[in-house]
Amino acid sequence: MFFAFEESPQQLVRNMNSVGIELTPWLENGQLLIEASRPTLNGLEKHLVSIHKQVSIHKPDAVIIDPISNLITVGNIAEVRSMLTRLIDFLKVNNITALFTSLLSGSSQRQEMTEEGVSSLVDTWISVRDLEGIGERNRGISILKARGMAHSNQVREFIVTSNGIQLLDVVIGPEGIVTGASRLTQQLQQQAQARAVRQEQERKDRELARKRLVLEATIANLRTEFESVEEELRQISHEEQTRQRNSMGKPNPAGAAEGEQTTPSADQ
Repeated sequence: MFFAFEESPQQLVRNMNSVGIELTPWLENGQLLIEASRPTLNGLEKHLVSIHKQVSIHKPDAVIIDPISNLITVGNIAEVRSMLTRLIDFLKVNNITALFTSLLSGSSQRQEMTEEGVSSLVDTWISVRDLEGIGERNRGISILKARGMAHSNQVREFIVTSNGIQLLDVVIGPEGIVTGASRLTQQLQQQAQARAVRQEQERKDRELARKRLVLEATIANLRTEFESVEEELRQISHEEQTRQRNSMGKPNPAGAAEGEQTTPSADQ
């Protein structure tokens, strides 16, 4: 159930269509109910009784009240805090998930109503605020608290597109997180640096490939020269061995004659 205190159902459906969220199918099949009324039409007690009645009849899984800060026009801070406390207790007892939105205008009273009145009763508190940069405003979202679960402590920039809300990656600059045009400038600088690093790496790879080719050519020349010297030495060795074999195989007539003179016969 969606209790709208600012927009009519038609306005809500039209505005959500602009960001790519179609509510009409959920309204037609009964999974979404929108109850719209101006806060000034009834008192706080009447609003509380009406919410209780609608919740008891339809028994929703989740209830959205947008925004609770408009109720301050009906009563003072203490009365609104009391009404919201009873409403939150009622929803928690019935195991119904509740989502409240509150507009903080910067006045201490409204901040007190949210920070000291309601925030202590809710389990998760998400802050959506403007991030003022150099000549522009950007949107930032952060989690102030989330009971029983780990959560990020970063302020993330987001943009509203025709396909819904898109969280942007965190970009860290010299002075911290950058947003908007500074984010684009930082990203361009990072891309330029990455491109320069890539080009330098490619240059080194080309230089390494060139040196490898030179080294392989030098090795090939040395191998060819070594094979030539080796072949020449092998040829010289083969010729020397052939010459020695030839000289050892020749007959010696003088040696043979002397042998005949000195060797006695068996008859003698």
